[in-house]
Amino acid sequence: MPYGSGKYTYELVEWAKLPPGLSFLDVGGISTDAKDNVYVLNRSQYPIMVFDREGNLIKKWGEGFFNRAHGSTITPDGYIWCTDDRNHIVAKFDADGKVLMTLGTKGQATDTGYVRTWDFWESLGRIVRAAPPFNRPTGVALNSRGEIFIADGYGNAAMHKFSADGKFILTWGAPGGRPGEFRLPHNCRVDKKDHVWVADRENHRLQIFDSKGKFLGQWTDFVRPTDCCFDKDGMVYVSELSMRVSVWTPDGKLVARWGNPGLNKEEALFIAPHAVAVDSRGDLYVGEVSNTFAGIDKGARTIQKFVRVK
Repeated sequence: MPYGSGKYTYELVEWAKLPPGLSFLDVGGISTDAKDNVYVLNRSQYPIMVFDREGNLIKKWGEGFFNRAHGSTITPDGYIWCTDDRNHIVAKFDADGKVLMTLGTKGQATDTGYVRTWDFWESLGRIVRAAPPFNRPTGVALNSRGEIFIADGYGNAAMHKFSADGKFILTWGAPGGRPGEFRLPHNCRVDKKDHVWVADRENHRLQIFDSKGKFLGQWTDFVRPTDCCFDKDGMVYVSELSMRVSVWTPDGKLVARWGNPGLNKEEALFIAPHAVAVDSRGDLYVGEVSNTFAGIDKGARTIQKFVRVK
């Protein structure tokens, strides 16, 4: 069955070859390196699993480090950055899992008014101010100068910027729905112009900023966007918690969208898309948090690969 449309048509293939008894549980982040190896940040006992493009497991690491793995990125020189939203930290690893830098203090959250309760909306509503790093950081991205941008989402309403050597530079944002404000900045990515794109999930939009936090624009027509990424042509790929993914031109024209809102979750193609990545051939990887969102462990299908056929 084809997915997408026109030049952006895809075929779903069987992909991740997990050892017997091992599951991702949830996929927090996905990154591809220069060789099209795929780094999957997940919530199993091995928080980082690395696969080749055929889905063969190359290595796994990270045991015992994370409280709850959430978002990730990989740099051109092969370093992996990950957020841990319940430990309130962001960490840099080398390709073998050695911790090279940690931002934030493990277990210590800054004061935004946030109080975690059983009700997600009540918890989010208690955020009354943006605060310095961190209160449940969710996403991380780097620009061409190695500067670090962190979406501080579940317990904050802010974006933070650090220098390449980990020195804090600035915070921007506030709770709300106006330009430059956030209701759960869930993930962030940096494009070729060094513009910072933020998946402002509960405002149902992507916001775009320059590297100093100046608001440049926003895209709408999303339902709870969780992540975005870019290919070599500047096309924009977006995962939405509303059980779909979409493909956009660099100037904001929707060219493909697929998913299955409203279907029975046990039969659905997607349950809770959380992360998206594209490789050098234009193939798309979509990871989900189906276990957290719906109590459904999809096993190897927690991340799905869509091979571009047009």
